[in-house]
Amino acid sequence: MQPQTQTNPNVAVIYTTPTCPDCRQLKAWLDREDIAYQERDLADPEIMQEAKTRYGVRVAPVTVIGNWFTYGTFAAQKPKIEAALNRFEETQT
Repeated sequence: MQPQTQTNPNVAVIYTTPTCPDCRQLKAWLDREDIAYQERDLADPEIMQEAKTRYGVRVAPVTVIGNWFTYGTFAAQKPKIEAALNRFEETQT
């Protein structure tokens, strides 16, 4: 996968756990939408601390696109992610 950059918000970093149903839904949706992502496993204590330090949360999933992030259930995140991606596309045209 491509590295995440400010100019390529279609590459997301997602913080997940192996047993999280919302994480599985998020990954499946990102795959269907052909949105590249880098997965970070919150089961790793170092990754958990990284997420807590950077974003102030320790819940899964956390989705990061550029400097923007959201967390919570997949149902709550999906429209926010779509809006964030649309905003970026509008600023590029």
